[in-house]
Amino acid sequence: MSYKSQPLPAIWRRVSLSAAFPYISLLIWTVPLLLFNSGENSLIAHDEGLYAWRSRQILDSANWVSGWGSMHHKTPGPYWLIASFYKLFGVNEFSVRLPSMIFGTLCLLLVYEIGKIILGKSLAWLSAAILSVEFLWLQYSRLGNPDLPMIFLVLLAIYLLIQAELHPQYRNYFSFIVGFSLGLGFLMRSFVIFLPTVALLPYLIAEHRRHRHLTNPWLYLGVVLGFIPILLWSWFNWQRDGNNTFTPLLNFVFLLGSEERDGNGILFYFWNTPLKAFPWPCFSLLGLLLIIRRPWHRYNWILIGFPIVLFAELTIFSTRLSHYALSLYPFIALLAAVGLDWLGKVYEMEYIKRKSLWHKGNILQILSYTSGALGILFLLAATATLIWGFVDRKYAVIALVVGLSWFIVPVVWISRHKLGLKFLSAGYWIAGWLIPCWLALAFAGGFGLLGDYNPTFRIFFQQPAIAPILQNNPINFVQVNDKNSVLLNFYTPIHGQKLDAIAQLPPSSYAWIDKNHSPQISRPHRVIGEVRNYQLIQVVP
Repeated sequence: MSYKSQPLPAIWRRVSLSAAFPYISLLIWTVPLLLFNSGENSLIAHDEGLYAWRSRQILDSANWVSGWGSMHHKTPGPYWLIASFYKLFGVNEFSVRLPSMIFGTLCLLLVYEIGKIILGKSLAWLSAAILSVEFLWLQYSRLGNPDLPMIFLVLLAIYLLIQAELHPQYRNYFSFIVGFSLGLGFLMRSFVIFLPTVALLPYLIAEHRRHRHLTNPWLYLGVVLGFIPILLWSWFNWQRDGNNTFTPLLNFVFLLGSEERDGNGILFYFWNTPLKAFPWPCFSLLGLLLIIRRPWHRYNWILIGFPIVLFAELTIFSTRLSHYALSLYPFIALLAAVGLDWLGKVYEMEYIKRKSLWHKGNILQILSYTSGALGILFLLAATATLIWGFVDRKYAVIALVVGLSWFIVPVVWISRHKLGLKFLSAGYWIAGWLIPCWLALAFAGGFGLLGDYNPTFRIFFQQPAIAPILQNNPINFVQVNDKNSVLLNFYTPIHGQKLDAIAQLPPSSYAWIDKNHSPQISRPHRVIGEVRNYQLIQVVP
């Protein structure tokens, strides 16, 4: 009967060796992380809510030039993108976030393609798999934001610069798309696109003799054409309302360079980025050292030069926020794959205990036991949460699952090097690092922690006593303009007027008011409902 079981391994070998297998497996690995949720979603304030609300204003007003109101430091690309998805799928949280999900997935595939050229297929796949389980990267892949579309354009430019070298017969074509992508980056993220563009200069200048990109006129023609949408938008703004669109953009750049926000000092990215991409920056530092000691490839100015220059730029700017560093995350993943691959080769060697603690023969043991220690810490945290109930029990479940999964690494190492189970190859050990991160993010998504950021607002707007009023009546806004008010704007179906005083409200009308700004209301009214510090009221005639 054994002959009947032979076709299955043969089929699996054929599938795993097919050209499409790396892409399919990456999608199987990544897409669930993007889609897992509790069945309920609510937007995060402040930026995501702003993008969602301003995009809805475009749709409500049918004004794609300045439908979001007064001029500010944002270019229209993100609003146009989300508004387009509103037209396709309706005005909802899914439409707000779907563009980031799509571009986040495309970024993963581009990282695989770039890694395949620079590092080889296996390390390229590992790089993309690591990127998908970096916490901040996945979080922003599930939020409505312009960062992921911009990073896609940057990665596309890098990929095509490499392709222009490999296929000189298509050099002009690829160079044109490179310039066009970087030009469109301004439409998506305004002057922020200049940071990754400058980070490309080490490669463009140091390797100019080889690729001659900087003297290719098609590159600059692409940049010019990529700027045409933003120039047309600026022209129509000036013609329509006399708005000078570039002044707010330039003022924002100067503000970035002069204002330190939330006390984030010059060391902010040194601790914040490793924390929000943990544990992969540890392996990426190892990969960086390995490449510096043994130059990996002629594209080291991309693999090393780009992230180092970008990190320096981000550190110099006074305004430092976590998501500004998202462009570093693909390179953290690429370098981490190099470090993990080297550790995998060490793992395959016969283990002999060395006197020197930091001998490479002992590194695997140290890392494996460190993983076990992390597992113990998570299990202790889960136990404490379950017993004393510091926070919601769903955090305890996540800690329990992740804590148990952190024991995969030490179990695999001990089983091979202590118990002699030689079939446990380096792939099992490397998988032991990936699985806990995947499970943590999967459970966080499943419990709504990566999608339902403001359940209080969501529940309020779904109440039977509230929903019909909002659906059938215009709601005025009286001095409601703080950070969370963008959620009121987005979730309120029919907008009335924006007023400065409650005395201006017509009889029988409805309005949102801020309790902190209107502690005493002289006009007769009734309170329909209350969420956070906001009240929905109706003026009594």
